[in-house]
Amino acid sequence: MRPVSGRRFDAWSLLTLAIASIVALPVLVVLAHIVMPTDGIWQHLASTVLGRYLTNTLLLVLAVGIGTFVIGTGTAWLVVMCRFPGRRLFEWALLLPLAVPTYVIAYAYTDFLQYAGPLQSWLREAFGWGADDYIFPEIRSLGGAAILITLVLYPYVYMLTRAAFMEQSVCMLDVGRTLGRGPWRLFGGIAIPLARPAIVGGVSLALMETLNEFGAVQYFGVDTFTTGIYRTWFGMGEQVAAAQLAACLLTFVIVLVLLERASRGRRRYFQTTGRYQRLPQFALTGWRAAAACLACLMPILVGFLLPGGLLAYLSLTDGDSLFGAAFLEFAGNSLVLAVLASLCAVALALLLSYGARLNPGPMTRSATRIAAMGYAIPGSVVAVGILIPFAWLDDQINGWLREHYGVMAGLIFSGSAFILIYAYVVRFLAVSFNALEASLGKVTPSMDAAARTLGETASGTLRHVHTPIMRGSLLAAAILVFVDVMKELPATIILRPFNFDTLAVRAHNLASDERLAEASTASLAIVVVGIIPVVLLSLAMRGSRPGGKDEHL
Repeated sequence: MRPVSGRRFDAWSLLTLAIASIVALPVLVVLAHIVMPTDGIWQHLASTVLGRYLTNTLLLVLAVGIGTFVIGTGTAWLVVMCRFPGRRLFEWALLLPLAVPTYVIAYAYTDFLQYAGPLQSWLREAFGWGADDYIFPEIRSLGGAAILITLVLYPYVYMLTRAAFMEQSVCMLDVGRTLGRGPWRLFGGIAIPLARPAIVGGVSLALMETLNEFGAVQYFGVDTFTTGIYRTWFGMGEQVAAAQLAACLLTFVIVLVLLERASRGRRRYFQTTGRYQRLPQFALTGWRAAAACLACLMPILVGFLLPGGLLAYLSLTDGDSLFGAAFLEFAGNSLVLAVLASLCAVALALLLSYGARLNPGPMTRSATRIAAMGYAIPGSVVAVGILIPFAWLDDQINGWLREHYGVMAGLIFSGSAFILIYAYVVRFLAVSFNALEASLGKVTPSMDAAARTLGETASGTLRHVHTPIMRGSLLAAAILVFVDVMKELPATIILRPFNFDTLAVRAHNLASDERLAEASTASLAIVVVGIIPVVLLSLAMRGSRPGGKDEHL
């Protein structure tokens, strides 16, 4: 039996292609500049700084990829499959670093670890050391940037991997236990292969975010492709050369995706049973329980509690003078944008991933991949790719109105919050798409066929079969997009309407003037606002396991 009729198949294909085209428009506008002449600028970059950009970017991606995989996957397994003191606290607290912008944690640790900072000052005073009596690691370096970025980005892997572990079938794990496999062999031999799509999706998100990182690496003086793009675009005024550097970022992401898919080959990862029961638990005692607690505590302590405490101290001693009523407006603007963008991104990602499932042809796959490439483009580049067509559209509308009615409508699109939300969706669609594609890919096609034989349409199957199974991944995708929008800075600065500031814009404006103590107030507000939905949605995920609420969580 064919799972989808030709008419319905065509309708979903057209819908998928239409959504992908709209989302991919800014990316295509930027890529169109690749073939334009650069008047020798590209040759100059290639002979001077391109090698440094490439080396630093590769080393940063490698370090962050390994770090986020180890921390995210290991902590996800511990909180889902093991019982030890503090597990219920750690399961949501491990998400907290996700609410901290990378540039904020870079400022906090630089102030704390630099030569004149409190730590080195205390060491010199306590031991009577001079400047030449000890060696202290330099935080403003490539290694320092890699560590801090890893501490902020590992929740991508943790969230998606945790959702994948929660959705795994008890039968598969029971078979492993009957064969005499202990917790570690179950983890490496069964759980990791089954969760591979989610793990790869989380690591890919972390790597793409690393490729797009600007604030921390620029502040640390580390030359990467992203800093080169900003320097070329806004410093040298060479938009074409900057777009060509951005294309190199796309090449990185495409290579990563192709390598993973080639290594996977024809293997698929389906749940072949309907038994979604309570997951087995491994009770940890003694030193094993202490090690599990320490493994979960350290990322939270170093990635959230310590920098948060440093920023709180700075805020209390010399915070922002505008703290008060103005912050209600900043926070309201940030919340509205984050909620709307996350809803739009998750809805579009669900339609795209399901449309690609119904029609897994090369055209649909290519369209969805192109639409998800916005995450590999710096926020300012995406903003320019949006401004170009919408500014042209505003000019055309105003020209027509002036010619026929003698009036001007102003900046209808380019001066509204619409293009700001549009930019967020373009920028972060990959966040939700990767999460939902990995979750949807684990649903065996036999479930679609069974639903269709019972009279369900394609949309009905999505609504009544897939969505309940994917509820945990939907919540995870919403969390990731929400927090990313709260922290987004370049696109917000360029596209925000007049007199429409967010918490991120306020923090950046103060930090760029080296007013770190004052910037700490807005930075803490970003963290506090981001914590609330992270905690609530994480708690809601406790009941997201198919087959009923998973009480052990």
